[in-house]
Amino acid sequence: MAEFSQRNIALLIDADNASPAGIDPVLTVLAELGQVNIRRAYGNWRKASLKGWVDLMHRYGIEPQQQFDLTKGKNATDMKMTIDAMDMLFRGRVDGFGIMSSDSDFMPLAMRIRQDGLPVYGFGGEKTPEAFRQACTRFIDVNALIKAEKDERRESGAKGATASNVLDQELLDLLFDAYNASKRDENGFAKLSEVGQRAGNRSSFDTRNYGFARLIDLIEAVPNFSIERRNDGQVFVKRLR
Repeated sequence: MAEFSQRNIALLIDADNASPAGIDPVLTVLAELGQVNIRRAYGNWRKASLKGWVDLMHRYGIEPQQQFDLTKGKNATDMKMTIDAMDMLFRGRVDGFGIMSSDSDFMPLAMRIRQDGLPVYGFGGEKTPEAFRQACTRFIDVNALIKAEKDERRESGAKGATASNVLDQELLDLLFDAYNASKRDENGFAKLSEVGQRAGNRSSFDTRNYGFARLIDLIEAVPNFSIERRNDGQVFVKRLR
């Protein structure tokens, strides 16, 4: 498999069975696998119920895949997602998959991907059938992710308010979420490179947009982080309480 920073990850979204409110934390979790370069959402975009997803397409670089409901009460979303996933699998250019759905119909797909040795993360609701949960390398309850992220943001709210004016609250939330999702050592320090990877995975994050040449310069401007440079040249950061 490719080096961590170069791993190509595909996120396939069943828009009919996934909440748009979960896209941020889902992208953060998928940073464990690599860079989410392929982002596709499937559905009949004529439906008013999918407006929440439509509003997010450009912001998150998600490619909409139109699937008409040819038979009342049924849709072709599942089949199209499966075909696309198998195409990616056989081309050998994808190193992992995320499937955002609560539909058990994707159980065979998840099992087939794993048989080729690739990880597949499932993201759904608490009522997602056990069959799909167990077929995934890892299954995450999206509602639990959203709640955990909100709780973390409430805890860090006061800290964020003390930061420089150049750093808006949305950016601070992004940095805090990326840190919270990163692997930390016994002293609470996380690799700056991993924090940056997770931040970049869920948005078009670029430090230059905020007037900083490097991520380390941006982090140094946030009083809520402690920075530690170690002998091997790696930089670690810790969120201060």
